[in-house]
Amino acid sequence: MTSAVVKNLAPSRGSLAGWDWPLISVVLGLVSLGLIFVYSASIPYAGERLADSDFFLRRQQIFLIISIATAALVTQVPVDIWRRLALPLTLLGVGLLVLVLVPGIGREVNGSMRWITAAGLRVQPSEWVKVSFVLYLALLLTRRNQDSVVPLLGPLVVLLFITLLLLAEPDLGAAAVLAMTAAGMLFLAGLPIGQFLLLNTGLLSAVAVLTVISPYRMARLTAFVDPWADPLASGFQLTQSLMAFGRGGWSGVGLGQSVQKLFYLPEAHTDFLLAVIAEELGLLAVLLIIAAYAWLTLRAFAIARNALAAGNPFASQVAYGLGLLIGVQALVNIGVNMGVLPTKGLTLPLLSYGGSSLLFTGLALGLLLRIDHETRAAT
Repeated sequence: MTSAVVKNLAPSRGSLAGWDWPLISVVLGLVSLGLIFVYSASIPYAGERLADSDFFLRRQQIFLIISIATAALVTQVPVDIWRRLALPLTLLGVGLLVLVLVPGIGREVNGSMRWITAAGLRVQPSEWVKVSFVLYLALLLTRRNQDSVVPLLGPLVVLLFITLLLLAEPDLGAAAVLAMTAAGMLFLAGLPIGQFLLLNTGLLSAVAVLTVISPYRMARLTAFVDPWADPLASGFQLTQSLMAFGRGGWSGVGLGQSVQKLFYLPEAHTDFLLAVIAEELGLLAVLLIIAAYAWLTLRAFAIARNALAAGNPFASQVAYGLGLLIGVQALVNIGVNMGVLPTKGLTLPLLSYGGSSLLFTGLALGLLLRIDHETRAAT
């Protein structure tokens, strides 16, 4: 058994044709565009506040190198090992979410306790939890009776607990992405439509209650419905983002020529990076980015179908979950930037500034590549 594991861990010999190069190429294109626009969007802030215009570019380059190394390492780990570690990794993620709420351990930024500082770097446990819960749910979905929801009550309770921890930070965006990913995985796993609708009705009801009882979340929802009612306060981010889209038109005002990034648009290099891209490159570039994320999601689904056909249901469910995770988060961020969804603190995967986001997106993509590689080798 040990020799088999070593063989699986070893790099494949011969041609590189066993890896999904179209997927790798699209990912590299997105991260390259991300580097350009993280730099473009952060120059005013970094120069004025930090006296170093290259600060965020350098850090993003470091994050990217670490993320590529992580993805490369993950591609060498057999999927069966991830299956065995699914529950321990999820428990680790839950433990980190608890730790981040402990004063002195968790670090507060902009009123939210979402980070733990390790080795001089800030790590966001919610990013880890999203990936680890996909592994855990995939494990449970491949074990359950397809005609019963009862075996799913355990992971749904875990999801509820994770959601409550995320809301305590508060991080409604991560909670929403995780919940929508889990719902998508249940649907794709063939959960009977009646049970699926019942579970989602309960989920939506819980979200509605949590929104109504929280003045913070209610204010965000109100601002989303009519941001121009209070454009200098609750609607400020969204109105500035909409101005960036309007100013960019179809072809943009030119690389580096954004006005909104000059201290008008908050979080220009993180949550609202797409608005800067829309202003500088125009709506056509935004549509190409949307097409790239749609392609990535559909490619993950194709990998999932191939894995199932090759007799690996766990790998199939993981691929579905990771595709949903990336696609849903991209969809929410794009929706927020365009004003069709309430404002949430979510990055745009592979493009926005942020070490945790890049690291765990790299981990997810490395796992997708490993699943595809094993499937190709088995067929």
